Amino acid sequence: MYLIDQHTKKIMEECKERARDAGLKFENETLEYIVTNRDLLELSPKAMIPTLYDYWVYDVEVLKEYGKYKLYPTNPYETVINSRPAISFYNDNNPDWLNIMIFYHVLAHIDFFQNNILFQHTWNDDFVGQALADKRLIQKMRSEYGRWVDYVIEFARSIDNIVGYYNLIADNIFPNEIHPEDKISYYFDEFLQKEIKLSQHEIYKQILHYNDLLEIHGKSAEPIFFTEVRIKYPEFEAKFEKYKSKKHTKYDDLLQFIRDNSPYLKKEANQWMCSILTIIRNTALYFAPQIRTKIINEGWASYWHDRLFLNDDRIKGNEIPYAKINAGVTSINRIGLNPYAIGLRLIEYVEDLAEKGKLDYKFQINENYEFRKNYNKKTGKGKEAIFNLRTNFSDFTLINVYCTQEFIDKNDLFVVGRKFIPERQVYQYYVKSRKAEDYKKMLLDSLYHPCYITIDQEKTNEECLYLIHHYEGKQLIKEFIPDVLIGLEFLWGGKVQLETTEIVKIENGENESDKIELQKVIYNSQNRIVNKIKI
Repeated sequence: MYLIDQHTKKIMEECKERARDAGLKFENETLEYIVTNRDLLELSPKAMIPTLYDYWVYDVEVLKEYGKYKLYPTNPYETVINSRPAISFYNDNNPDWLNIMIFYHVLAHIDFFQNNILFQHTWNDDFVGQALADKRLIQKMRSEYGRWVDYVIEFARSIDNIVGYYNLIADNIFPNEIHPEDKISYYFDEFLQKEIKLSQHEIYKQILHYNDLLEIHGKSAEPIFFTEVRIKYPEFEAKFEKYKSKKHTKYDDLLQFIRDNSPYLKKEANQWMCSILTIIRNTALYFAPQIRTKIINEGWASYWHDRLFLNDDRIKGNEIPYAKINAGVTSINRIGLNPYAIGLRLIEYVEDLAEKGKLDYKFQINENYEFRKNYNKKTGKGKEAIFNLRTNFSDFTLINVYCTQEFIDKNDLFVVGRKFIPERQVYQYYVKSRKAEDYKKMLLDSLYHPCYITIDQEKTNEECLYLIHHYEGKQLIKEFIPDVLIGLEFLWGGKVQLETTEIVKIENGENESDKIELQKVIYNSQNRIVNKIKI
């Protein structure tokens, strides 16, 4: 691995000028390295961070990637990481014209990293430098504590997918000084939902009523509102006083809670483990936005490499090979999901809507077919709209808002079904649905969605850590539960209980809907023995 030569660096700097002229914004300092495919295979398990701490799973992943490469040799064009300065890696046999296309693609990624609000907690960090410091600290610990370091890493990494990423983003966007008062927060978040168990619709109505009072009465709105509450719910004041007396510190995630409260980790001989938990948590928080913006990020980069390279005079003579490579990157897969293709087409779709004024409320509420078909205000706001996407949207919001029936029909998209043909011993693929709601569901189901687990601080004490998994349509993977709980038992130094919901099959169900039911269970882990009981 080595830095690109001066000739190639000059090409990159020229690409930066043209990208900025087109509206992209990024810091001027970047580092570009030439790497072999072997380098890429070895860096991939470390998320392309060369300085990331060593861990035995990475070695296993490298061996796995070597095996894949022998069967299916590939030639990656580039990889870019979100760091300060931004670092990108390039294959060692790219011609100049291909590097120009790739540089535009990389610069769009960097623009996305440095301007999308989901990455804002990374904007001022030199993660590569921090990772090197973390790596050295872990190496020092290994020399003192041996294999126990790797046990702690493994136990911490078993729950690093449920770090409180969105809580971190919320705290950045809404600082403490504008958080709602305790009483209002308790009323809407705890009392109405957990005590009264009011429907979401009714809760929203009360929120709107409170907002109306704020507009009319300003600071006097709260006492007026709670005068009404006391009439409707006489028990509220007593419940609120009890809540205040038992109020616990809010923790963003399980890793943070264990690090700060574990009786085992508080012992002087074990406090070094807290540093490892902090490293694992901070690393997970740093990478959290990348997995939540895969589609929009790749779509954004594909959009700009195409627009910028097509208008670059250096493409002359290479139009055909460029078209082949670009088609390979951005073509729609009929089976499976190509994030480059879907992201690109959603961005182009939004740009077209904005150019024609179709994002306006007047257009949205009119359902007349001819009106919608011929509507074109020629606003010239297409670029403004897609830069708004780049700044404020994630994969979920992009798909949820703009994956409409018009988008599906325009791009001839459909959901593919599969059925087994026993006579021929093959699977047959067919068009299952062309409805927007079905295609949107398929896309949303493919997104990253970690389980939601909270700590019951009422039932948690020095002898027991009590966790609640909030069921959201999918059960936990049962075979993983025992190992994770045993690891948590080690970190807590006592029993661990997990309350969760499992899907149970009913053999004699008469109707299709009767064949399954939801069963609440509690997993107990004590002395490294895990058992399950029904609630």
